[in-house]
Amino acid sequence: MSQATDAATLEKILAGAADAARPAAEATPAERAGWLTAVADALDAAAGELVPLAHAETHLPESPRLAGELKRTTFQLRLFADVLADGEYLGATVDHADPDWPMGPRPDIRRVKTAIGPVLVFAASNFPFAFSVAGGDTASALAAGCPVVLKAHPGHPELSAQTGSIVREALIKAGAPAALFNVIFGQDEGVTALKDPRIAAASFTGSIPGGRALFDIANARPRPIPFYGELGSVNPVVVTEAAIAARGEAVAKGYAGSFTLGAGQFCTKPGLLFLPEDHGLTDALRAALDGAAAQPMLNDRIASGYVSQLSALRDVPGVEVVSSSSSSAPAFTPTLLATTGKQFLEGGATVHEECFGPASLIVTYTDQAELLRLLAVIEPGLTATIHGEESDVDWLRPVLPSLARIAGRLLWNDWPTGVTVSWAQQHGGPYPATTAPTTTSVGTAAIERFLRPIAWQGFPDALLPEPLQEANPWQLPRRTDGTR
Repeated sequence: MSQATDAATLEKILAGAADAARPAAEATPAERAGWLTAVADALDAAAGELVPLAHAETHLPESPRLAGELKRTTFQLRLFADVLADGEYLGATVDHADPDWPMGPRPDIRRVKTAIGPVLVFAASNFPFAFSVAGGDTASALAAGCPVVLKAHPGHPELSAQTGSIVREALIKAGAPAALFNVIFGQDEGVTALKDPRIAAASFTGSIPGGRALFDIANARPRPIPFYGELGSVNPVVVTEAAIAARGEAVAKGYAGSFTLGAGQFCTKPGLLFLPEDHGLTDALRAALDGAAAQPMLNDRIASGYVSQLSALRDVPGVEVVSSSSSSAPAFTPTLLATTGKQFLEGGATVHEECFGPASLIVTYTDQAELLRLLAVIEPGLTATIHGEESDVDWLRPVLPSLARIAGRLLWNDWPTGVTVSWAQQHGGPYPATTAPTTTSVGTAAIERFLRPIAWQGFPDALLPEPLQEANPWQLPRRTDGTR
């Protein structure tokens, strides 16, 4: 177990991040792309040591889970290198002086985004590669030109230390500032860093209580900073009568596979399944879960929280057990529960909130009107899914606004536990899914969290940053006088 970072080292890391901010921001997109590619190459080369270490600390299977997750991690590093090459992320915009502008004579004004400054990243427990040391938050912040101080998760400290060492060495060899990236350890040390005035933004993936506490600290600073927290999500799934008639057994199998994937420790795990009354899928759901192997939780704290929350859920009046867990900590088999729409409305927060682990709740609805009432009371989240048929279009159209209100990603006849890394991806949503619902933590748009716009008015060309100079030396896509 890695020890907490001592005060002198923490100060050195924070001071170094502040010193690295200017050269990192001034580096060309091509230079930063080279840094990211070097990190990706180094991590791929170290897979043989990193994957077994991750398995030892998290209990997650080496293959395909951890090996695939490391590939995802290096893929997204390289994808952000593509973002830098594309250049649109800077939002470069040029308005030349115009004496005939309808609002009155317009000065020459040019706008571009720049790095926000040193970023504090709190690593997640459930994805020891993709949302941890070299995960999406780190990749997008480095791509933006921001130094990163990475607060390691206590669930995989040795992996964090080793990954951090590989990342740091690769960056330095690629020509990045020496203090561009560092890892720190310790809960109190993370809070100290979050309060430090040299930190310009922070990101977090984890529990609602932990994320909310850090969010409040970030906002209580003398100079508050953006805090991008991904906290919790119930990820509802709505199934129609037509979908059940057409492929009910397949829906049951797909749902069982999705909510039990990774022992239910995905932020996109579907926790609520809305089925029509008299759906007839109970036997198919039981069969899909029959014989499911017990899966260990990431750590004792998560296992304990799951046991407590599941016990509370089972004790809610009107909640019945469809398929029950027959194991106990640290490994669990899935638990599937059920209740009616009426009882769900009366059940309070316990039935409405996320239960992190291999458990899910079926809620039956009598008609469209009741379904809309049910959707109105659940917490917003990351995803909302519909399983329906083309014949459901008119019936579903009034339902879509309710789903769009509570989720950042809507799925049609798919399962939310697959979150690809792409240009169009959106992994965020209204609170408590995230503390910043206008942003995403997955996909190329994640870079926008760590950029801020600056407008330059009336400057001579020689003093403008390269993205705004008249000759456009970086050959960026730009909007000039209103035209792309």
